[in-house]
Amino acid sequence: MREEVRCAWCGRPFVPSPGPGRPRRYCRRSCRQRDFEARRRAAEHGLADHELIVTRAALSRLDDAAYVLACAVEDVDRDLAGEHDEVDVARALAWLLDAARPLAELSRRGGLLAGGDGAGAVTSL
Repeated sequence: MREEVRCAWCGRPFVPSPGPGRPRRYCRRSCRQRDFEARRRAAEHGLADHELIVTRAALSRLDDAAYVLACAVEDVDRDLAGEHDEVDVARALAWLLDAARPLAELSRRGGLLAGGDGAGAVTSL
């Protein structure tokens, strides 16, 4: 069985097809194109590969979602620190999942920092 690798653009796992040449870095041609465009935009702005332009609103949405998840993790840690039964564990897991779902939804909609409408709130590099 071939080992999965992650797309250099979107991070999705994929199994590269065997064959000659360089190994694939992207899961789809559109990811390869987006990465090319981002590198070109970064060069135009004089940014390094590890730098990113993000709107304040997108960063605020991400920060809020991460804060809610961090608070839920603290709550669950505290709730499960002592004696607990299956009902307590189920309740804690449900609370943690409820807190994590908005963050997962942001990720599914095309990126954690992308605008809710999919408009380019981010220049990814």
